Amino acid sequence: MAGTWTQIALVLAIVLEVVATTFLQKSDGMTKPVPVIILTLCYAAAFYFLSIPMRSLPMGVVYAIWSGLGIVLISLIGFAVLGQRLDLPAMIGLALIIAGVLIINLFSKSVVH
Repeated sequence: MAGTWTQIALVLAIVLEVVATTFLQKSDGMTKPVPVIILTLCYAAAFYFLSIPMRSLPMGVVYAIWSGLGIVLISLIGFAVLGQRLDLPAMIGLALIIAGVLIINLFSKSVVH
């Protein structure tokens, strides 16, 4: 992947999106003010940090990494924190998402190594 700041920004974008989505769950349909404020700030910051790698990397690659890892992390939080269970097809799908992100990062010429 491109420079260190690009990598850090993408990681921050992913983490902030995961925090925001977790608070979206906690907002009870956007009826609880504190979770709504937190999720709004986290989503805004996530999009800011997401814009940084888009300066030097293809939009589709950045979005694939951001959304893919976000999906996997949210699923893990749902399992570990909220007790949400996934069936075998869901777990296979998540494994394929991880494989796709790895293939992009390890082999794609669209991502500068």
